Amino acid sequence: MKLKTYRFGEIEFPEDKIITFEKGLFGFEELKKYLFIKPDDSLFYWLNSIDNPDIAFPMFGMRVIDERYPQEENFEAFGIVVLNADPKKITVNLKAPVYINQEDKNGVQKILDSDKYQIDYNLFTE
Repeated sequence: MKLKTYRFGEIEFPEDKIITFEKGLFGFEELKKYLFIKPDDSLFYWLNSIDNPDIAFPMFGMRVIDERYPQEENFEAFGIVVLNADPKKITVNLKAPVYINQEDKNGVQKILDSDKYQIDYNLFTE
């Protein structure tokens, strides 16, 4: 399969690489199919919509931030990143993680009911 993306140009990928979100992501419920991309030269993973290839979310592994971050069995937790030209202003959403099961090729986004996790956690500090 081929996908023409805004961020990565045209990508060729096998159909078994598609991650399906039955309920979509918050605010993007109509977009169900995504390609999970890890560029060699990036700190971030990318979740690129197949339904609308102009939509892509930078992602960061939650276990890198907090080894005890809440996990779901057989899923890996990622946070959606808000990029900024100033690295000190790059944030990650710890409150609404995206859980991805790369073996079964499905995912889900949840809101954690805890004040411990913030929406705009600064990824980089001085």
